[in-house]
Amino acid sequence: MPRFANPTQFMKLSAVLVPWCAAAAALGIGAGLYMALFVAPPDYQQGEAVRIMYVHVPAAWLASLVYGLMALGSAVGLIWRHPLAHIAAEAAAPLGAGFTLICLVSGSLWGEPMWGTWWVWDARLTSVLVLFFLYLGFIALANAFDDQSRGTRAAAILAVVGVINLPIIKFSVDWWNTLHQPASVFRLGGPTIAPVLLWPLFMMATGFLFFFATLLMIRMRSALLEARLRALKFGNPR
Repeated sequence: MPRFANPTQFMKLSAVLVPWCAAAAALGIGAGLYMALFVAPPDYQQGEAVRIMYVHVPAAWLASLVYGLMALGSAVGLIWRHPLAHIAAEAAAPLGAGFTLICLVSGSLWGEPMWGTWWVWDARLTSVLVLFFLYLGFIALANAFDDQSRGTRAAAILAVVGVINLPIIKFSVDWWNTLHQPASVFRLGGPTIAPVLLWPLFMMATGFLFFFATLLMIRMRSALLEARLRALKFGNPR
């Protein structure tokens, strides 16, 4: 792994992986959408509205996963001062914010017919909104200073501190009385969703994951190329 953490090795490896990940993302999302729209039946209680789940739930999973990866990259950058870790964190932030926004919007669209309201200030929804603001804060801090290294460090500290919100998101439905349903996939007793509904969900989540990986590598490659151009122009890569 340290060998692939080298920027030059990363550029070589990502050049090979990007097309494969993009193809896997297209296949996963395409197959997932087909299964969600034409194979999975309507829910006996929620009817056709349940199909929003196939976008909402994968987006929610990725929103938390991406923040965890961003916080990990920030911690590695702070401790070992590896520039590629900071580049990965900064490249992931807008993607995570996008997944979180999709989660919030699709959740509102799903909540209105189910709960009779677009939004409630319960623990799960509020903690996900906090996650969205953490992403925006990270992005703002990373670009708030003339000295880019100061912005990178400030954003990294925020990412590491903000990781405390992830267990709150996960366990909020267990700790507090909320309108949001409890976990129905990743739970000790096993999933409570029927396989005919579960497989399209996993297919969409896999497609979302490869989509994120594709965009992350593209954004990291762009950041490394920009750093090289700065180094050639000013003699200072960061």
